[in-house]
Amino acid sequence: MNRTHRLLSAVTLFAAAPLFAQGDVDVHSFAKQLAGPAAEIEAMRAPSPVDATIHSRSALLPVRFAGSGVGGSTWQTTLPIESDTLRFLVFAPAQANWQIDMVGASGRSMEAAALAARVIGTDFGIGEARVPTVRYDFDNLQGDNWSLKLRSTADAGDGFILVEGDAATELASYQTHTRQLVGERLGLTALLTASTDADVRVGRKAGRITEAFIRVTAPDGSVSQHPMFDDGRHDDGRAGDGLFGGDFPATSAGNYVAQVEARGSNRHGRAFVRTAEHLIPVVDRSLDLISTQASAVAGEVNRLSIRVPVAAHKAGQHYRAIGEVWGTDGNDRPVAVAWLGGMVTPRNGQLALGFDERWVALSNAKPPYELRNLRIEDPDHFITVASAKRIALTMPALRTTQAASEIVIDEMMTMGPRPTGGNATQGVGKRLLLVHGYCSGGVWPASQFSTASTFLDANQNRSHDQFAQLIRNFGATWNSFGTVAHSQGGAASLHLYAFYWSGLDNATGNRLIQSVGTPYKGTNLSGILATLGSWFGIACGSNSNLTYSGASAWLAGVPNSARAKVNYYTTSFKLTNWWTNDYCQFATDLVLSDPEDGTTEQVNGQLSGGVNRGHVTGQCHTSGMRDPAQYLNASRNATMNSNAAR
Repeated sequence: MNRTHRLLSAVTLFAAAPLFAQGDVDVHSFAKQLAGPAAEIEAMRAPSPVDATIHSRSALLPVRFAGSGVGGSTWQTTLPIESDTLRFLVFAPAQANWQIDMVGASGRSMEAAALAARVIGTDFGIGEARVPTVRYDFDNLQGDNWSLKLRSTADAGDGFILVEGDAATELASYQTHTRQLVGERLGLTALLTASTDADVRVGRKAGRITEAFIRVTAPDGSVSQHPMFDDGRHDDGRAGDGLFGGDFPATSAGNYVAQVEARGSNRHGRAFVRTAEHLIPVVDRSLDLISTQASAVAGEVNRLSIRVPVAAHKAGQHYRAIGEVWGTDGNDRPVAVAWLGGMVTPRNGQLALGFDERWVALSNAKPPYELRNLRIEDPDHFITVASAKRIALTMPALRTTQAASEIVIDEMMTMGPRPTGGNATQGVGKRLLLVHGYCSGGVWPASQFSTASTFLDANQNRSHDQFAQLIRNFGATWNSFGTVAHSQGGAASLHLYAFYWSGLDNATGNRLIQSVGTPYKGTNLSGILATLGSWFGIACGSNSNLTYSGASAWLAGVPNSARAKVNYYTTSFKLTNWWTNDYCQFATDLVLSDPEDGTTEQVNGQLSGGVNRGHVTGQCHTSGMRDPAQYLNASRNATMNSNAAR
């Protein structure tokens, strides 16, 4: 039983501004017109919020100094000591000179550095988006009544501490309100989950939350606090069931950083504090559906254009649309025909979805027809801006004469017609593209790859959609290309193949897309880094596609046929001995679940439908970590080079 299943068994569940203007690129001419069999419809529906649950064993607490009256400032908090060991990180502003003390039950104050077994200077982040920090490790703390006291000069500035707790007491938190639009209220939950399957089987509780709230940093930097309740009236299940719920208003577009903080006692009666960091982008209502009727217009051989009336508030903006075509069996019983979708740009008051009429013939469906579960999403964050459960669909008479038994699903049915003329691939030759990740630069040793070129968008923050289009533009020099990608570059390569025509569609060879260390299901670092960045500022900014919720929303629109083109690898630190904490990176080890590579947890580096090429130890996500960087492994690079499509 995995953690999400444990969460579901623990309680009965009830019911940002883009990084560059979306209108800058007209994707109409090279967007694929996607469709797939009825068997895939469920997988293409919007995900449940519980699928993106954050599981936290730590607490990221803001340090906000108050004047001490003696020429400086102080901040103090009680440290819940859940065992005789303790680890925490201190994030201070540049040039700050903080005095960090531990205060015991007697009130005696001792320098933390003198009491700690280890004091380690390190940093926290992804790629080049990093925040310097100092880690303090305590191996034999006596008693559970300790406080942390910080003192600084009056103008030193505020910061954060991140405290690791006992893994047996885990906070689970997920969104309840997923309409991330200006004017809506955004809801979150907090729940303690049992730490092991054995705990679930015997009904052992993880502990009890006594207080929970949401600390929200809005796009304009303002901070507000909102209570959470266990009263059965705030999307929190039944009153008194241990599930807390709360919400806050989204008053403007942009990234909201919402920290759920929960305090209480664990199953041994010891106090705990946990936080979960949610990066929640909010977008404007940029498009409306204006009719309950849609019509299919016949085009080239077997092709239909399903036209949905819309009111678009911004010209040239593109969206990801996903829906389902349904008919009947002639006796008023519904028949699923196929799912359809892709990147679309509204024109002349209509949103047109390309579709192959052979899907109708294959399903033996009859009129009346419907579009069901249509959702139209912002393409950078995969936020639904307009949706409809059912839209009546008129269809012309089918022109195909093929019987269902004669139809073989082909490229035209699943991806639509290839671009022709000036929109067709114009490059010459073939290439292997070496692609880096988020907030990074060229990482692959080019000398270990043949017929290869390095894609470089150094130290930038791009959504998957923006990243994919940059790869496409770079690769347009050649007629065909494959990719070897690191970290987010793997997701961007998959996104390119899934939604846009490019040189990837002309490549030949065993493996079209290969990736190492890609967090296909997201990484917990994204939300924490966004929280730190809301105060300190981070070089590359926050990226919602790399969060658990952002990754879940993105994957819900990526077809299995595209995922099957991905060959991926994961790595983690080398195990040294059983009695110490192994790690790739001193700081991120406090918030990632083993095994992990310092950025990507093995469990969240998996791509359902992709080809898993294995997991190895002794390699970390990037340089500067304990073990060698995963992209420098010469043996694996040779394997990828020899198998790469070009």
